[in-house]
Amino acid sequence: MANKSYSLAHTKWMCKYHIVFTPKYRRKEIYNQVRKDLIEIFKRLCKYKGVEIIEGHMMPDHVHMLVAIPPKIAVSTFMGYLKGKSSLMIFEKHAGLKYKYGNR
Repeated sequence: MANKSYSLAHTKWMCKYHIVFTPKYRRKEIYNQVRKDLIEIFKRLCKYKGVEIIEGHMMPDHVHMLVAIPPKIAVSTFMGYLKGKSSLMIFEKHAGLKYKYGNR
């Protein structure tokens, strides 16, 4: 796994990033059904962008991910995409969360 390199048109690359992020105010909402849905949403969104999830752990109040992001995508751009789209998809699927934690 450590020697696996990826390639674009004229480059070979191996860019792996350990990313940790939390919900707003470190609320402990990442468990049970929301956790299962988040795992599927993260997999789908990473697949859309061509990002490989090497390893991931979901704690009650934060998420650890080891991802291989292509050099053509900035890490901050990818994280903005991942957090923004996943929150919209979670609020769409679990409407009660938006009313509980929404516009305050």
